[in-house]
Amino acid sequence: MGWRSFVAMGDSFTEGMDDAYPDGTYRGWADLVAARLALETGPDFGYANLAIRGRLLDQVVKEQVEPALAMRPDLVSFAAGGNDVLRRKADPVALIERVDPVIGRIRATGADVILFRFADVAAMLPGQRLVAPRVAALNDGVRRLADKHGAYLIDLHGDETFHNPLMWSTDRLHLSGAGHRRVAAHVLAALGVQVDDGWLLAPPMPAPAPWLSARGADLRWAGQYLAPWLKRRLTGASSGDLVTAKRPSLAPVQAVEKG
Repeated sequence: MGWRSFVAMGDSFTEGMDDAYPDGTYRGWADLVAARLALETGPDFGYANLAIRGRLLDQVVKEQVEPALAMRPDLVSFAAGGNDVLRRKADPVALIERVDPVIGRIRATGADVILFRFADVAAMLPGQRLVAPRVAALNDGVRRLADKHGAYLIDLHGDETFHNPLMWSTDRLHLSGAGHRRVAAHVLAALGVQVDDGWLLAPPMPAPAPWLSARGADLRWAGQYLAPWLKRRLTGASSGDLVTAKRPSLAPVQAVEKG
């Protein structure tokens, strides 16, 4: 099927952190998918990316859904809720209940929808025993939504390659460039679009670090990444407060050859 327009909605996962272009902006899986679809469709293909880092589910719905619908795209990705389940009082069932009518509205326009079961990021973070059940419940709900609405489901949680820490950036929360390429490959495969197998390649799994070295790395990580995150939580700030969508309207995108 030849899609002529693609709108991506969500948070940092879809914005593309931490897959940086040389100028410091972010590429990510959605840019890669759009460039490949442009090759399939031609110069009239349009792509918009409304995702902004740090956004909670309700913010994504409030800020991005109406602009996305106004563009009348024929392909939409929706990935949100990951920031919510990192919060202690998050209710994954309630999150899915709020997503359900959104996906219904998008599908009612005739657009195809891409949904995600998130990779096991909890395994990379402290407190995983608290976070993992919420991620699992969110993922189970997304599967039900995909079945209900006939959406494309990208099952990243079922891909054990994401257990490799090199698929993640140094902050242990966002994907690395290799992680984003692998996500893009999964999306394109689900859409029936060929892509070079190189996008599925992963770096070799690193050898386990000695206990003392690993604990030192944990302490450095906590100081560099966890402490600022906790400070933002306490002050009500967000990493995306001063960030705007990188592609707020449909525009042509440079096509890329396979690979």
